[in-house]
Amino acid sequence: MTQRRNFIKLSVAFALAGAALAGQAQTAQTLLNVSYDPTRELYVDVNAAFIKHWKAKTGQDVTIKQSHGGSGKQARSIIDGLDADVATLALAGDTNALVKNGGWVAPDWQKRLPHNSSPYNSTIVLVVRQGNPKGIKDWDDLIKPGVSVITPNPKTSGGARWNYLAAWEFAKRKFGGDDKAKDFVAKLYGNVPVLDTGARGSTITFAQRGQGDVLIAWENEAYLLEKEFGTKFDIVAPSISILAEPAVTVVDKNVDRKGTRKLAEAYLQFLYTEEAQDIIGKNFYRPISAKAQAKYVKQLPKLNLFTIDQAFGGWEKVAKEHFADGAYFDQIYTKK
Repeated sequence: MTQRRNFIKLSVAFALAGAALAGQAQTAQTLLNVSYDPTRELYVDVNAAFIKHWKAKTGQDVTIKQSHGGSGKQARSIIDGLDADVATLALAGDTNALVKNGGWVAPDWQKRLPHNSSPYNSTIVLVVRQGNPKGIKDWDDLIKPGVSVITPNPKTSGGARWNYLAAWEFAKRKFGGDDKAKDFVAKLYGNVPVLDTGARGSTITFAQRGQGDVLIAWENEAYLLEKEFGTKFDIVAPSISILAEPAVTVVDKNVDRKGTRKLAEAYLQFLYTEEAQDIIGKNFYRPISAKAQAKYVKQLPKLNLFTIDQAFGGWEKVAKEHFADGAYFDQIYTKK
């Protein structure tokens, strides 16, 4: 009788243990972050830190998967069904496409997190070969005969759009008006031998394939090149550039269907913590935390930057005037 009671107790214990394990399996979740090209290294570090943070906070394990590509292409992939929980794209204009094309993201997405849902920012710089043999000092050097410029395609890459707009505003201020700027940017793209679909593709074309005299690049991408290749490249900060503000959001339609909203929101909120802000600075993005800014000020000095709202009236206006079918970019590039 005692033996039978012990067997029953053991059976109940095993059943409870099995139920607990099943519960743990049910609560373990996977999160997919769909991002743009140059954030690969950043999110490897962020993900490792968040996984530890989430485990300590909830006791749950989480798997984080990454998808990278040109920002515009990534937005289109989500619209076409890529099962993203969060979108960390290169510009708010690409995120707005998720609102307009299928309602994947709520219209008020940019108000849900601090700093218009941009937990870090960056800018656009010029990368030249060691010793700067072509004497590149500013944007107007990029239209000189014999200067080969590497930059990605603004139709598919968010970074490319920042590049294009930085050059446009420089020319508009220096030469006066949009017509002069259009002529300048047309000459610049006349010096571009190939348009890769994303910023990382252009970096590979320049650094590994040896094409071009100058790479128009994200600031963080430029410093990664310098870190990886040492003295093979120099960084040139132009006289004026654009404040690039990559934006982040949960993909509402997907997280509500998958039941991952709590995890996805916590992941994006983590980007604003001091731990993540330090990781952001280490990866050569510009943090928004005052503490992290002070720590990395020598690495990321103050530059003469303008915002897209100041210069162009926001992304909706820019998309229509510059990057829509038949708009300025098509007009200048189809002339090649």
